[in-house]
Amino acid sequence: MENNFIDMIRETPMLHSKKCRFISFMLLMMLRYSVYLITIMVWMKYDFFIAFFILILSFIVVGIIRAKLRNIAIPLQQQEYQYSDKEIADWYTAREICNDALEKELERI
Repeated sequence: MENNFIDMIRETPMLHSKKCRFISFMLLMMLRYSVYLITIMVWMKYDFFIAFFILILSFIVVGIIRAKLRNIAIPLQQQEYQYSDKEIADWYTAREICNDALEKELERI
């Protein structure tokens, strides 16, 4: 009989420096509000109908960007769980931009 073990889920890494937290915050704002900002800018410049289609298109594009960031940053064993925009931004910032904080955290474990 095989012993199948389920790996424990790793917590979202903590960002220690102000630079890393700022980058994570800006990434969070981009994921969360860029759809609406782009739509309002197009609505002001062009027409309501064009803005509506840009809204749909930007939902798709930001969704693809969110999925790419999630697939790059979050470990493969944990990708089956649901993550918020903040968690995706924290993981991406910790793994790809501020690697030193994650390495310090992994050394403690």
